[in-house]
Amino acid sequence: MNIFRLAGDLSHLLAIIVLLLKIWKTRSCAGISGKSQILFTVVYVARYLDLFTTYISLYNTVMKIFFLAASGMTVYLMYVKFRATYDHNHDSFRIEFLLIPAAILSLLINHSFTVLEILWTFSIYLESVAILPQLFLVSKTGEAETITSHYLFALGSYRALYLINWVYRYATEGHYDWIAIIAGAVQTILYCDFFYLYITKAAILSLLINHSFTVLEILWTFSIYLESVAILPQLFLVSKTGEAETITSHYLFALGSYRALYLINWVYRYATEGHYDWIAIIAGAVQTILYCDFFYLYITKVLKGKKLQLPA
Repeated sequence: MNIFRLAGDLSHLLAIIVLLLKIWKTRSCAGISGKSQILFTVVYVARYLDLFTTYISLYNTVMKIFFLAASGMTVYLMYVKFRATYDHNHDSFRIEFLLIPAAILSLLINHSFTVLEILWTFSIYLESVAILPQLFLVSKTGEAETITSHYLFALGSYRALYLINWVYRYATEGHYDWIAIIAGAVQTILYCDFFYLYITKAAILSLLINHSFTVLEILWTFSIYLESVAILPQLFLVSKTGEAETITSHYLFALGSYRALYLINWVYRYATEGHYDWIAIIAGAVQTILYCDFFYLYITKVLKGKKLQLPA
């Protein structure tokens, strides 16, 4: 284990400890998304089922047990012990539109078609977007407590350090895993300030992960990474205002459909030509997932002649 992975693990531990202490000391879970915590629990359960089949090291086993226990405890505190302080109204992100695409993607794009491998892949895809309900909650309320900000910073640092770990391992061992790298990179981008920092992160990512280190190739890769999250300011604007004009809804639906159809194109090309591009496929899949909640509202409201309004 290298220093970057160890630092990432410690940052991850710190994030969870900060969150649990915040809830326990204040006797409140205000400002925390229960839906994000449910998603993280699903991630850990799916990823760490190999506890019963594979022993790697004492460190590895202890860390897995801690993450499983801590995530379960967080969900218990939020939905049982301090349930009265949980903000159900603002925590309205539909997590089924993250769970279902992640599950489908794990069946289509994986290293091997075995139960544990598919569950591991599912956990990687789901973790890359599991923070979205928390970010949308912060966006809707317009603020975050200092301790919540510390939690998000530590959680984002964990993913950023893991990215450096992957770069280091590729440089020193020649080892890489495109599924974990690109999903983790997208997850890191989502933690950045969406109006400035995510552009910087996409530029850095295009320099680190690309097909060849040429100007045109790096610019193309940069455009792929940036496009996968470019819609976020628009979605956050809709989230903050609580509604969207009909013509704006049509625009967003057409834009999301373009991405969904391109995903089908990639699946078709892989099935008929054996051609695939991990960078384009995973970035495009993440982009499509970001539209899922909007798709649901569009189909159930706008197509029935109603104005798109988010649930209170």
